[in-house]
Amino acid sequence: VQLQAYGGGLVQPGGCLKLSCAASGSISSLANMGWYRQAAGAQRKLVATITRYGSTNYGDSVKGRFTISRDKATMYLQMNSLKPEDTAVYYCRYYYCGRSEQYWGQGTLVTVSS
Repeated sequence: VQLQAYGGGLVQPGGCLKLSCAASGSISSLANMGWYRQAAGAQRKLVATITRYGSTNYGDSVKGRFTISRDKATMYLQMNSLKPEDTAVYYCRYYYCGRSEQYWGQGTLVTVSS
């Protein structure tokens, strides 16, 4: 499975940005997907996940501002009301519950700054 994340960039505080992650290769309808982010000098953290059934889960810091969605093999992250603390490299993940198999995208940088 290959993951291609894109859509990052520079945005002002309060602005919006939409990330996309396209999965290709041996993809499966059984897989879950998620977004994670890693700020400079920090550990990678959960942003949001979406299961094969469409159930979603969000990190506390993004609830009410970010929305995760998916369309077959492509996952999206709509980010609204962006804050400087949202600045990070955003990674997409493709994985299965109960299995160690997982894949990560290469990351896309989001910078929130005036």
